[in-house]
Amino acid sequence: MTRLTRLAAVACVLSPLLLSAQSRGNKPDARPLFVDVTAKSGITFVHKSGASPDKFMVETFGSGLAWIDYDNDGFPDLYFVNGAPGAPNALYHNNKDGTFADVTERAGVAANGGGKEGAAAKTYKTGVAVGDYDNDGYLDIYVTAFGPNILFHNNGDGTFSDVTAKAGVAGGANEWSTSTGFFDYDRDGRLDLYVVNYLDYRLDENPYCGLKKEGYRMYCHPTQFDGMADRLFHNNGDGTFTDVSKQAGIANPAGKGLGVTFCDYDRDGDTDIYVANDTVRNFLYRNNGDGTFTDVAYAAGVGFDSNGKPQAGMGVDCGDIDGNGYPDIFVTNFSEELNALYQNRGDGTFEDVSATTGMGAAFLPLGFGTKLYDFDNDGDLDIHITNGHVIDNVKLYQSNLTYAQKDLLFENVGGKFRDATAAGGPALQAERIGRGLAVADFDNDGNLDVAISSLGQRPVLLRNQGARSANWITIRAKGKKSNTFGLGAIVKIQTPEGLQIRELNNVSSYLSASDVRLHAGLGAARTIQQIEITWPSGTRQVLKDVPVNHILVVEEPSEQP
Repeated sequence: MTRLTRLAAVACVLSPLLLSAQSRGNKPDARPLFVDVTAKSGITFVHKSGASPDKFMVETFGSGLAWIDYDNDGFPDLYFVNGAPGAPNALYHNNKDGTFADVTERAGVAANGGGKEGAAAKTYKTGVAVGDYDNDGYLDIYVTAFGPNILFHNNGDGTFSDVTAKAGVAGGANEWSTSTGFFDYDRDGRLDLYVVNYLDYRLDENPYCGLKKEGYRMYCHPTQFDGMADRLFHNNGDGTFTDVSKQAGIANPAGKGLGVTFCDYDRDGDTDIYVANDTVRNFLYRNNGDGTFTDVAYAAGVGFDSNGKPQAGMGVDCGDIDGNGYPDIFVTNFSEELNALYQNRGDGTFEDVSATTGMGAAFLPLGFGTKLYDFDNDGDLDIHITNGHVIDNVKLYQSNLTYAQKDLLFENVGGKFRDATAAGGPALQAERIGRGLAVADFDNDGNLDVAISSLGQRPVLLRNQGARSANWITIRAKGKKSNTFGLGAIVKIQTPEGLQIRELNNVSSYLSASDVRLHAGLGAARTIQQIEITWPSGTRQVLKDVPVNHILVVEEPSEQP
């Protein structure tokens, strides 16, 4: 048993809240782990789905959201993607006092078809990616859609410009693009762009599904449609991208993709790609290091469930759950399917441990957005899932299912999980049609907070108040030879409590993007003996005796130390 595993086992017996109470000599703190601060925050955005009697499938899959510190003031701001054609997206500036201000109009990121965005007026907007594609030090925004996608360049003065045409990243006019993300697959110091595509679907070829009686028409099943190949855009370094999907080996038309994440699963120094597909097997693209990828899902054991059947993958994330140094993969699935947890054995293969890790409560809900993050700062990765069905009248067909559903929060206890949803408080008991989920410490108090997008509803901002007793470190990377925010860096954090290995990756969940900063809980550790960063450029940097409980800004050295 590793020291980190032992720490998690101790955390099972003495929760962070109990430890906090003991340190004060009082009774255990009964405050909920999360509190809904949406109304207090001033966020008034409401998602519009475009729902209609025709039951177009794109109406029910929702839209995502992103944390983005667009003005580099050190406090993450929030960007919400809207759904219906003509419905505006929204950018909210973090006022640093727990409130946010709507700056959409000034920033120019509504994507509602106004001005030079005429094509956007005909699209259903879906996902969002955040990254500094031109290495100017400011984070840019990429929005996916059922229809042409949009790239917004951050001008560095609080405004953005639509540069889609110049960049060449609109995608196909009839493509249904979903999750997306920036990453540097060839380690040339520039962020490339991966775009997941879902179904070959047409609004004017919309079949009737369900019983033919009043109120029983339903959204169709994805098996009625063909899949569509994803796209990989290579960054040319001059503000333009080249579609290299076919030559890179990721243009598989059998995919029905909804989620994507990046991690170096085999620790060979190159970032790999995992795609969650709906009703067909998932993809694991191993980076060959020469600009091409090989789908190794079969050999790795991450394409199907333990019975060899494909599932309905929605959201996805990767991270080292059991402390063995290799990232595991977690996928949310359809109702009456287990969410998939693939444990990385460290030899290029994974074991499906979905049925043995204590997450049975997730069987009935339909999982969408998800994130592996340390909500209690005890030094391991927990799991948060937002749920909601895709069939609005599902109760007419299955009385045990509902459209709106509760979130689920699972606490990591030595590589297995305990259902901590009840401890989350009333904010996690509320039913919503959950879709996107993204994580950031928006108030910089050392606790990771959660934002959730809901279909046809207001979003939810959950402030974390349950990790006060444990220590933490947040790392803001500044790349030089690498991309400016260090995405793809491997970070090893050594404390007296054990070793954690994390990756800088803001791409996960469903249609959403989390903070680009890396956050690590440290449990009871009062010192960090060493932080070792392997930058995407290959430069290795070591920091000794780092203080806890602060935001550490780390610049990549110009030369190898």
